[in-house]
Amino acid sequence: MTTDIELAISGMTCASCANRIERKLNKLDGVVATVNYATEKAKVTYPGTVTPEQLVETVEQAGYAAALPRPADEQPGPVVEDPADALRRRTLVSLVLSVPVVALAMVPAWQFTYWQWLSLTLAAPVVLWGAWPFHRAAWLNLRHGTTTMDTLVSVGTLAALGWSVYALFLGTAGEPGMTHPFELTVERTDGAGNIYLEAAAGVTTFILAGRWFEARSKRRAGAALRALLELGARDVAVLRDGVEVQVPTEQLAVGMLFVVRPGEKIATDGEVEQGSSAVDESMLTGESVPVEVGPGDAVVGATVNAGGRLVVRATRVGADTQLAQMARLVEDAQNGKAEVQRLADRVSGIFVPVVIALSVATLGFWVGAGAGWSAAFTASVAVLIIACPCALGLATPTALMVGTGRGAQLGILIKGPEVLESTRRVDTVVLDKTGTVTTGVMTLVATVSVEGEDAGEVLRLAGAVEAASEHPIGRAIAAGAREEAGVLPEVDAFGATAGHGVAGRVEGREVAVGRPTGDVEGEQPGQTVVEVVWDGIVRGWLFVADEVKPTSAEAVRRFRELGLRPMLLTGDHGSVARVVAAEVGIDGADVVAEVLPADKVDVVKRLQDEGRVVAMVGDGINDAAALAQADLGLAMGTGTDVAIEASDLTLVRGDLRVAADAIRLARRTLATIKGNLFWAFAYNVAALPLAAAGLLNPMIAGAAMAFSSVFVVSNSLRLRRFRPLADH
Repeated sequence: MTTDIELAISGMTCASCANRIERKLNKLDGVVATVNYATEKAKVTYPGTVTPEQLVETVEQAGYAAALPRPADEQPGPVVEDPADALRRRTLVSLVLSVPVVALAMVPAWQFTYWQWLSLTLAAPVVLWGAWPFHRAAWLNLRHGTTTMDTLVSVGTLAALGWSVYALFLGTAGEPGMTHPFELTVERTDGAGNIYLEAAAGVTTFILAGRWFEARSKRRAGAALRALLELGARDVAVLRDGVEVQVPTEQLAVGMLFVVRPGEKIATDGEVEQGSSAVDESMLTGESVPVEVGPGDAVVGATVNAGGRLVVRATRVGADTQLAQMARLVEDAQNGKAEVQRLADRVSGIFVPVVIALSVATLGFWVGAGAGWSAAFTASVAVLIIACPCALGLATPTALMVGTGRGAQLGILIKGPEVLESTRRVDTVVLDKTGTVTTGVMTLVATVSVEGEDAGEVLRLAGAVEAASEHPIGRAIAAGAREEAGVLPEVDAFGATAGHGVAGRVEGREVAVGRPTGDVEGEQPGQTVVEVVWDGIVRGWLFVADEVKPTSAEAVRRFRELGLRPMLLTGDHGSVARVVAAEVGIDGADVVAEVLPADKVDVVKRLQDEGRVVAMVGDGINDAAALAQADLGLAMGTGTDVAIEASDLTLVRGDLRVAADAIRLARRTLATIKGNLFWAFAYNVAALPLAAAGLLNPMIAGAAMAFSSVFVVSNSLRLRRFRPLADH
């Protein structure tokens, strides 16, 4: 027998840390573990021969910390500081201390007597305290025989600081009046007069800023689950001996009767005992037309009662409800999503061992050539210093900041660097129907009157009666009537019959609006038709539908131009879905209809199993799990918070064309990051032969770093010129 448990992991600095913990846990007999770097959780299935304490111990042996889940009745522990806040403090303190160090090194006119000792005083805390997360991660990596970006930063900054301390205390760099003239000369020295404090402090600050930005975007990863679980009703009116008693929803038990008034959320899954109403289930099913329910019908927790008073018997509570199951679906999808390891880490995995090997080889070569230990050590350390990539620390965060900033101006919110990698490979885009391709709101689309009747009068009188109704179809008719006729007349003796319609007296006429008594000519799939009767005679029909957004067809064409195959996915009926698909230009074979939230996840998984890289565009709670499962999730900002939190990209406007622009912008940003990484390494690699030859002048090192940093920043700033296709 196996047991599932979720561990909270802390101490991870990159995706390779998550992979390392995962490998350690999976080495235990019978244990299956997945570790998510974004949510900082490990989902573990373990047999009876393994205890939870052993799992925690295994994680700790790998150099990280793990915590078991708290019992539900236990009081919350002390508040733990958010890692992003700690990084922010390190970044800001390091920035304040680094600016004078860099300024003094690069401007000889400011180099007063003993300026080098002030630089040491300011730079040492930055390298030792500010860069502590990098040193700690480098030590962990060393213990496990691996290298990442952290190793490169740690080795480079400590080498620069260490050599500067040597030059100041044992060399000539500490003498009064010492200056670093701005000369780009190439000459061999023993390095005793050279200090590299600006490189050590500057690199630390730049890379801390990048990590802080990344941590801020990562912080939101678990918010989808919190938003989902907050959707349910807080309190519920339970019937006890015929009397309504308000209690928290947690106290509901299976079999209890509770009351749901018009406009209220249904507290939990149940079965209607008394009353009838229309229930808006669009958040769960995606179907835009409310469902009529009566005694014996099942209702779902967190859906909204749009009509009359209901008495419901609870059938499922707590973790068994459909809402709780959806939360688990979202969490499973997030846990199963392969995290894209940072590009800089992947390149560093090759670059760092090469640099360290080159440094050792340089030391050996110059000692063997009889140059002496001082000159040999100078050249060896110079290799490490020039390899420490100032521009590499800027490559990802600057492009991401400019790209996300430009995206925000255009209504596109990109959550983090790992999102961008997915956009390059996406080949299929799955579109939710309701609220994404269509407006998601019932709208009056046509009024047809019988011969001899005025269509405007039919709409005006029907609208007057429906203005007193709370039903979504009634609201659509009333809104259409106000738009057409202006002020609507008053209604008297209003009454509603659930499932049949409404009636009332308007201007002396008995007007009834409800279901048609027979087939209506001209009715299309996806439309709801209501019949208008007064004085016992049918006067006309009103057609209501969830209309396709005017920009959806153009958006589908743009997806095809980006090399993507568009598909329509919906919980609505197949006939409705096919009509919408034909209207926007999606092939009938690419329509999947009548699917529940869990089935949406399965459809995305099936496409992924076929080898496709899937982007999903949705707006509802019913889309959240599929958005999290997809390789790239795009949420309409006009939709629910849950969908937005579960997605990778959020589109502030409800215009589907923005989704195509979002993919274009993300691809452009990724290409910029890759270009930055290439040039950041290229400058370092070009200077490595100079360092190995013992010809590295501090000004050449500083200039190379400054030039590569300026190039990276200016290359990133080009993203500000990105224009949406609508402007072309």
